[in-house]
Amino acid sequence: MEYVYAALILNESGEEINEDNVTAVLEAAGVDVEESRVKALVAALEDVDIEEAIDTAAAAPAAAAGGASGGSAGDDEADSEELDTTDDEAEAEAEDDEEDEDDDGGEGLGELFG
Repeated sequence: MEYVYAALILNESGEEINEDNVTAVLEAAGVDVEESRVKALVAALEDVDIEEAIDTAAAAPAAAAGGASGGSAGDDEADSEELDTTDDEAEAEAEDDEEDEDDDGGEGLGELFG
């Protein structure tokens, strides 16, 4: 995870995210730098707009919380229809959601740079 943090520090300070800069930040933090991980990070972030990615990530929990908190009076009828599902169906959906979370296959920068 420290590799991603190094990239975020460079982005915040307006520095270019390249192998030399990432390595310098990591060494300054006392991290044993693995060159292959630095190269992979720089390559993965090459075409990424970090500010946009941060904004998108920050908006996702807010949108999910807003949708879960309810809606307008016109939505009451649709909400009551959704409540007619059986407990077995709700349990099956919850189990499927848990399996989906566990089966992410190690995708994402967090898994790569751990």
